[in-house]
Amino acid sequence: MATAAVVAAALPTTPATAQPSAADALAKYNELSEKASKLNQDHLKAQGDLAAKQGELDKAKGDLANAQKAEESLRGQVDLLTEATFDGARFNQISALLVSDSQQDFLNRMSAINILAADNADALKKLQEAVDAADNATKTANEATETSKKLLGEIEQKKADLDKQLAEAKAQYQSLSASVRNQLSQVGDMSKISVPAGTAGKALEFALQQRGKQYVYGSNGPDTWDCSSLIQAAYRYAGVSIGRTSYAQAAAGRPVSVSEIKAGDIIVYYSSQSHVAMAVDGVRAVHASTEGVPVRIADIQSIGPISVVRRIEG
Repeated sequence: MATAAVVAAALPTTPATAQPSAADALAKYNELSEKASKLNQDHLKAQGDLAAKQGELDKAKGDLANAQKAEESLRGQVDLLTEATFDGARFNQISALLVSDSQQDFLNRMSAINILAADNADALKKLQEAVDAADNATKTANEATETSKKLLGEIEQKKADLDKQLAEAKAQYQSLSASVRNQLSQVGDMSKISVPAGTAGKALEFALQQRGKQYVYGSNGPDTWDCSSLIQAAYRYAGVSIGRTSYAQAAAGRPVSVSEIKAGDIIVYYSSQSHVAMAVDGVRAVHASTEGVPVRIADIQSIGPISVVRRIEG
């Protein structure tokens, strides 16, 4: 949310007595937009968590199917050995002695009995392991299912909260004067800007190409963006995969200080880390601000209080 920058740039030239009212209305809009931005990032994160948990659930179901198949196969082997025992294949020395015709025959029978006994023990052991694996896979699958259900509930609640916040922000936007709304809609600096070579420069090149496109909460491009989808797409264009949310991007790459900011750095704003921009240089950044404001360049410090700066390259 380009709060300070928007307030400073968007106020119309009116008599001094009208300016506080316009400033208050615009400040309220920025406040509501910032809250909506955080809810948007929360909603996106919950969706990502659900996708990850669904992957765990799919794996657990696969493990369960494999364990059940192994259990079925091993149980059949154990059943055959058990049936052989009940049919007279006694696995003990006395039965071998009673049916042997000679000493050598006895030794041969004992050797066979030992092999059968070992096979039986091994089959029983493997069967127990397969049963345990199936039980564990069942437990994991059940836990993943319950977690997924819980996450689905959280997503629905976050979406409801987001929709409510968006409605408030849009209502506040409509309350702004036509002059202020016109200032908000300005695309700003569209001049050609040189970018450095390498990954960061390529990402910045993409971000700058998006200037003038509109902000839409939860949008993934290519015609509209939210703050974090713009940054993700820019680095994807440069061949680097980073997280979808501003929260994930706040942990991408390595940290650098504000005084070290250079082109392509990811700048994350607010203590909630709910907004993100990309540095054009040490002074300016390009970002998708909020609905009603297109992707554009702003002064780095004017966008909001900086939380962290992350460098993907170098």
